[in-house]
Amino acid sequence: MAFRGTFDYTLDAKNRLTVPSKFRSALADGVVLAQGLDRCVALWTPAAYDAFTQATLAGRNPASSEARQLQRFFSANSVDTELDSAGRVMVPPFLIDYAGLARDVVVTGAGDNLEVWDRATWSDYNRELATRVTELTESLGHPS
Repeated sequence: MAFRGTFDYTLDAKNRLTVPSKFRSALADGVVLAQGLDRCVALWTPAAYDAFTQATLAGRNPASSEARQLQRFFSANSVDTELDSAGRVMVPPFLIDYAGLARDVVVTGAGDNLEVWDRATWSDYNRELATRVTELTESLGHPS
């Protein structure tokens, strides 16, 4: 399933996030919450997170300092969890701190995962992204 869209939510008093209902079935077999590469919390299916980390590490010498650091980052800064009966996940304090999440958050689709952003942070980031999208797409070039 491709994760698309932008949804406004709030974290409750226990730091639980309600996952958009249209994505709950895709996450029914488990959820990985992880530090995003940007200042957000990423929600993955376990299989997609494993595929992402493996693709990132592919071709690197597993004994290299770079590979060990990346593996450590991916493993230490993620947690396996499940949706509760109300379709929520509890966001651990270390991820809330990392992403600077306040009560008001935005859940955004990011293709193979969802991202949770502080609402004000997302607004600023998305505004800047919109001004750069043409430059970003032009810099990609075209396949031969």
